[in-house]
Amino acid sequence: MSSTAHASTSSTKASAPVSPTSSTRPAAPPPPERRRLPLPALLALSTAVFITSLTETLPAGLLPAMSGDLGVGESAAGQTVTVYAVGTALTAIPLTAATSAWPRKRLLLAAMAGFAAANTVTAVSSSYAVTMGARFVAGVAAGLAWALLAGYARHLAPPHLQGRAVAVAMAGIPVALSLGVPAGTFLGEAVDWRAAFLIMTGLTLGLLAWIAALVPDQPGRPHADGMPMRAALRVPGVTPVLVVTLVFVLAHTLLYTYIATLLDELGLGGDTDVVLLVFGAASLLGIWLVGVFINRRLRALTVASTVLVAVAATALALWADSTPVVFAAAALWGLGWGGVPTLLQTAAGEAGGDAADAAQAALVSVWNAAMAGGGLAGGLLLDQFGSRSIAWTALVLLVPVLAVVLAARTHGFPARRSEGTAS
Repeated sequence: MSSTAHASTSSTKASAPVSPTSSTRPAAPPPPERRRLPLPALLALSTAVFITSLTETLPAGLLPAMSGDLGVGESAAGQTVTVYAVGTALTAIPLTAATSAWPRKRLLLAAMAGFAAANTVTAVSSSYAVTMGARFVAGVAAGLAWALLAGYARHLAPPHLQGRAVAVAMAGIPVALSLGVPAGTFLGEAVDWRAAFLIMTGLTLGLLAWIAALVPDQPGRPHADGMPMRAALRVPGVTPVLVVTLVFVLAHTLLYTYIATLLDELGLGGDTDVVLLVFGAASLLGIWLVGVFINRRLRALTVASTVLVAVAATALALWADSTPVVFAAAALWGLGWGGVPTLLQTAAGEAGGDAADAAQAALVSVWNAAMAGGGLAGGLLLDQFGSRSIAWTALVLLVPVLAVVLAARTHGFPARRSEGTAS
């Protein structure tokens, strides 16, 4: 506001009579719906996150049956996970830029419809090539969904609850990893692997109706400069967040992808499902803690998450022969990792500012590139140095993660955050 306008307003207020209905009355509090989380809408977004996460990892538990039906080896069937990540990594940035002006609800509905179509084709296909094409399409839909979900959740909530809103939305990830994958694996073994993908289609169709009925729309945010990604990368803080994302996700993927192999070599292969359940339960606790404290303690939570996962990797590298240590490590790992997607999505959105959508699209691409790289690097380490080398490598990778987070105290993971984000 200009100084002239301010003076004019002040003189008008000075000469105006004061009445019970004048502006001297305290401002009315925000309506109740703006003082609490819109849980029905956020749970719909969390279900979308669950579907995207489970669709990506579901083949990992179904490889023997899938490879037999498709007439390929298990290693080839395993590439259905890789091609999904590649589809996401390659298309998240250009698709986010191309659809930046779209209303958010329409875009989310389109992305979830893509999941329904891709999972249906995967369930009925008898051709390896067609299945790989469907998985690539699912990855494209995931790139579109992931780039908008965190921002969508933030904009549905009042400012002081935005971090908590992202935590609710991101809760679908640990649920998918801890419960969805074992359930899908059990279903594939008890009935048929195709039934698992058809159930995913049914869940997605139900979610489409849920989104249409209960999720408020949000306008698109077109970029004025025509180069949103370059603009986002020039914003202080975005690059440190992306570096942390790349290396942290790489470290986690190394451990998660090959944890069953590590446990099997230690004679604990029969306990893999229990170890993953402990990991998942601890992840849910981690994401709850992040949801409670993220608006005030994003930096401290990111440091704590890194340290917890590093301690877990150390335990798996040094004392994995002990069953109690393995379960304790799984708990620490889950507690540390559970809130990481929320922390990184929130950090990217805040660091990006006006280019937040572009920053989050870049985060999605980096995240999936790290997942694909983790699977590849883990396989090489396993062949050359054995399963314990994976835990040691994860630990080494977490050292620069911690260093970057600590160094980015002004931008990226700031020690002081704006009042608008404080709870």
